[in-house]
Amino acid sequence: MTTSLEQLFREARALLLDFDGPVCSIFAGYPAPVVAQELVQMLGAQGAGFADDLERESDPLEVLRRSGAEADGSITRAIEDALIEAEVRAAGSAEPTPHGREVIVAASQMDLPIAVVSNNSPQAVEAYLRAHRLGQHVRLVVGRAYAEPARMKPNPAPILEAADVLGVEPDRCVLIGDSLSDIEGAKASGTRVIGFANRPAKRQTFEQAGADAVVTSMREVAQALVRLDRTAGDQGELTA
Repeated sequence: MTTSLEQLFREARALLLDFDGPVCSIFAGYPAPVVAQELVQMLGAQGAGFADDLERESDPLEVLRRSGAEADGSITRAIEDALIEAEVRAAGSAEPTPHGREVIVAASQMDLPIAVVSNNSPQAVEAYLRAHRLGQHVRLVVGRAYAEPARMKPNPAPILEAADVLGVEPDRCVLIGDSLSDIEGAKASGTRVIGFANRPAKRQTFEQAGADAVVTSMREVAQALVRLDRTAGDQGELTA
């Protein structure tokens, strides 16, 4: 049984946002499969024996994960550096998620601290936030730990780090994410989580994984925040 968005935010003291999905589509203009294959070619050139296994891999983060698990540190760092460069380039042509900005602004207007918690590099997240004039609303960016892909979500470490820096208990944070790794990372950290099912098949997956709520549009989240803010304002007027 899911919880209403208003109830989640009424109890929340911080909003955590995944980046690629709830905020934007980072690889909209520089497709992820292209980036993945560029990284695979790098692995092949450096003699990584598992590169052939990644011949059809379309997720650059998965290439980095495999590098961290099977290659030595120098190769992992080289792949990390190349991926950071690619992500920063991709951020320049990223496509904003409809109503993602409205969610950030609405939460900011409620004085709800916002952190972006992403498996993408912090450099790419920060570049996007600057370009879209959102940096003023986001208090913290916790991106991918350098050359430590095992620390990416679903590892709860980045979520716990965000909660700690914000000074908020994990169970008073709400994470919005569009992948199973977000749901699993949130559950492992004790954080409440809203699954953003931007594809129909995700809804059932997120519900089965234990998401506290599932939405199909960030508009639903923005509207819930606005309703809650308006209600709080009305109550303030009544008690003034």
